[in-house]
Amino acid sequence: MTEFTDAAPAESLERAATALKEHGFGVEILDDAAAARDRVGELIPDGASVFTSASETTRLSGIEEDLNGRRYEAVKPRVLAMDRATRADDIRRLVATPDFVVGSVAAVTETGSLVVASGSGSQIPAYGGGAGRAIWVVGAQKVVPDMATALRRLEEHALPLESARAQAVYGQPSAINRLLVLNAEAPGRVTVLLLREAIGF
Repeated sequence: MTEFTDAAPAESLERAATALKEHGFGVEILDDAAAARDRVGELIPDGASVFTSASETTRLSGIEEDLNGRRYEAVKPRVLAMDRATRADDIRRLVATPDFVVGSVAAVTETGSLVVASGSGSQIPAYGGGAGRAIWVVGAQKVVPDMATALRRLEEHALPLESARAQAVYGQPSAINRLLVLNAEAPGRVTVLLLREAIGF
């Protein structure tokens, strides 16, 4: 399905970036994942609490590995070591309100909206406003003209790939159980690193 896997042309990225900026999102267009990896390291100060949401983009780029190292107060390794039966409330609070949440989105529209889907909902509170700052690294293949195409991309392309990943990792497929659409943002909270290359689902 080249419609949802090929990098969008430069004009589409520029239209999306302009619209996102008009809606309060910070946007930087970068060449590739290596540039994004460097930029994320510049944006997050040492010692900040960071939650990395499940993302093939940040995994493949090495960003997830960087952020879950010793330079930061990494939330994910901490919660994975906690007992879910006895510390569920602590886990919920930690993932919902980090200083930074870093991940990706399923689609970006040229009209300036971001679409996020989740099976478990673990990243939704932080994405939606719980995190002090959000950084989303987005491959150029995720830029689409409008919301209808964004939802089609999610259902026809991203969900099957994520379901296959979840089946391999967790033993069960994924589903679009939660859907978050961000149409505007208070300036300064979100940075979208929009790449010229395709990466992730």
